[in-house]
Amino acid sequence: MADETAALHELITALGLLPIPGGTVHLRDARSGITRDEALLPFTLGKTQLTRGMWDLVSGPTSNFTSSFPSSTATANPAVPMASAADDAGTPLALDRRPAQPLTWFDAVGWCNAASELAGLTPAYAIAGRDVFWDVDSDGFRLPTEAEWEWAARAGSTGPLYGELPDIAWTFLDSLDGPQDVGTKEPNSFGLFDMIGNVWEWCWDYADTARYGDYRSLRGAGWDDRPWSARASVRRGSAPDAVLEDVGFRVARGAVGKPGTMAAQGWSADADRNRAAITGPRPVGWTPLRH
Repeated sequence: MADETAALHELITALGLLPIPGGTVHLRDARSGITRDEALLPFTLGKTQLTRGMWDLVSGPTSNFTSSFPSSTATANPAVPMASAADDAGTPLALDRRPAQPLTWFDAVGWCNAASELAGLTPAYAIAGRDVFWDVDSDGFRLPTEAEWEWAARAGSTGPLYGELPDIAWTFLDSLDGPQDVGTKEPNSFGLFDMIGNVWEWCWDYADTARYGDYRSLRGAGWDDRPWSARASVRRGSAPDAVLEDVGFRVARGAVGKPGTMAAQGWSADADRNRAAITGPRPVGWTPLRH
């Protein structure tokens, strides 16, 4: 128990999980034309995108990372604590602050489960091949839902951004060759860094079960995206096993539903099935999700 408590403390310290208040978020999907309001319970969310150093605390050396971008020379924001681990001699080692990328959606949910097990928490996901099921009553680490992500990104703001783009995000405007150290731009009013820019972030939700099958949602934009893609409401989707150089994720935590429930925080398995159950002639290119 003492070891599990220490592991949990180290992980939470490194992740910088912040409390996100509950509230109601207005969501709009430009592709489907659907708008809706979703009431959210409080949860916690990583202050920054998952870094390579955080990944290493759970999964060991980052040999799975195929990118070879040089380390950023940006100055870290002092508001973001520098987490550290220790070598065999007990000497503190600064954790690598670059976002962990490129990561697939399967990488993300697998890491969340491994981190939960290391910390003695109930894993959030049951994984059976390409099928992944979320236990909404779990206290383990997980991906945020899209509704949680957008609520956290907006942090009470109502426009497309929570600040001036050059001040809050690494994007095409910065003429970069790769992602920068996390926490080097201004945070939003919830204290979250890089909710826009640097790397896209996987969310739990399907992108569109009628059009894109098992594609999962991405939010937030990357270091080479132009301003029109770097907005709080912009959605992108990709295959859960796709390796995309500008994609990482941010860790959430919080039991937000009753045991056995297949719906929480703006997501619903029934809604996914109903969306996929299109009838009549199928539009060209549409590949509905089938289980």
